[in-house]
Amino acid sequence: MDPAETPIESSRREFLQTLGAGFTALATTGMLSADGAFAYRGARPDDDDPLAAKRARLPAKAKSCIFLFMYGGPSQIETFDYKPKMYPLEGKTVRGIQTHGRGGHRDGGRIVAPKWNFKQYGECGAWVSDLFPHLATCVDKIAFLKSMTAISPIHGSALLQMNSGEILSGHPSLGSWVNYGLGSPNRNLPGFVVMLDPRGGPISGAKNWSSGYMPAVYQATTMRPTGDPILNLGRHGDLTRGQQRHMLDTLRHYNSQHLSDFVDNSELAARIASYELAYRMQAHAPEAVDLRSETEETKQLYGMDHPISAEFGRRCLLARRLVERGVRFIQVYSGGGHDDNNWDSHNDMVKNHGLHAAETDKPIAGLLRDLERRGLLDETIVVWGGEFGRQPTAEYTAGSGRDHNAKGFTMWAAGGGIRGGVSVGETDDFGHLAQGTLGVDKFQVKHLHATILHQMGLDPNHLTYFYGGLQRKLVGVEGAGIIKQIV
Repeated sequence: MDPAETPIESSRREFLQTLGAGFTALATTGMLSADGAFAYRGARPDDDDPLAAKRARLPAKAKSCIFLFMYGGPSQIETFDYKPKMYPLEGKTVRGIQTHGRGGHRDGGRIVAPKWNFKQYGECGAWVSDLFPHLATCVDKIAFLKSMTAISPIHGSALLQMNSGEILSGHPSLGSWVNYGLGSPNRNLPGFVVMLDPRGGPISGAKNWSSGYMPAVYQATTMRPTGDPILNLGRHGDLTRGQQRHMLDTLRHYNSQHLSDFVDNSELAARIASYELAYRMQAHAPEAVDLRSETEETKQLYGMDHPISAEFGRRCLLARRLVERGVRFIQVYSGGGHDDNNWDSHNDMVKNHGLHAAETDKPIAGLLRDLERRGLLDETIVVWGGEFGRQPTAEYTAGSGRDHNAKGFTMWAAGGGIRGGVSVGETDDFGHLAQGTLGVDKFQVKHLHATILHQMGLDPNHLTYFYGGLQRKLVGVEGAGIIKQIV
């Protein structure tokens, strides 16, 4: 009913009554929220395990997501956003291009033309640079998003936004939201796994895969492709598996007694579940990363027969194995540390992107093909991209490096109900600013997040967690629509 149609008489007595009831409700709300009464949990799990599988709210197209994170910010102009008008402008100084990168606002500068040629591939005719000869053969499976935008041109905050939807730390990452909403079908492996580049991790480190204000059980487990897959997972000293099981059973008995008095204490339930998960992972995690059962043909498909692509190829193959075993969300980082150890090409574009593309091109193409031939691509979303893109102009007076660009860049997605062979959105003639033409808006990070959640059977605008007096959402309090053009 319209409040304008129900006038309320104001009086001192009614005011005091309303105020008193309001304070009572506020106190009750605070106590209920502390007990997690307002947290969305999907379907109620069969036990107290927060990671128990839950029923999707929407028809799910995908069961898992693999996010291939190109840390540092790959250049859209050198990869998938073909800008033929830039080639004749190489080295020329132009004005009127208002760039905003890590150095602040600039008016134009020296144009750096794309350093690789582009060709059209597939039935869809998508333009791909010569950096990706293997991935170019997969374009009919891929949906390119060429008008992505982010809030910040600074690595730390941009990484946090791409991972958690916010530029400040302390918020749950995308993988945490997926596991919170859906749980994990595999009780013996973590539901959220991150595999870092051996050269180092991204700026802000674990904040990028944190569970934020959610229970710690939803945060990612970092898994190593060689050696012990998870550090500190083994038993200590001379403790046998039977003794460990007896110790955990005793601990669970006392914890469960305590939990019976605090039924909705999600933190305690999460702690109990984490002990059990760690015990089960001792037996199952080593098998998940054991590649001895994989054929040589499969390893070659991922580029593991070449020293440049072998390491990233191994992690892509492990991502496929984890998907097969029911892991919900896997993030694989390309690039780590500083300087040219990641995609952050401030000085020499050819040296930087030439290296990282050679490391990742064949493994990513192999991952898409391997998922497809095993019948897994239809139920697995694969996402590619970094925290932002690059500028059309040179950053320094010498060299071919580019500064950060959050105003227009390219990402892509494949599998999991995503339409292949399409390109959505565009940037201007310099690959600088995302355009909103032909009914296509500039896409924000939250639109990508909303699309991933939707394809996995979660309503991005109703998946909430009550914290700090608000129903928090990955896509923000205002919500976000999905990218309909690609689903």
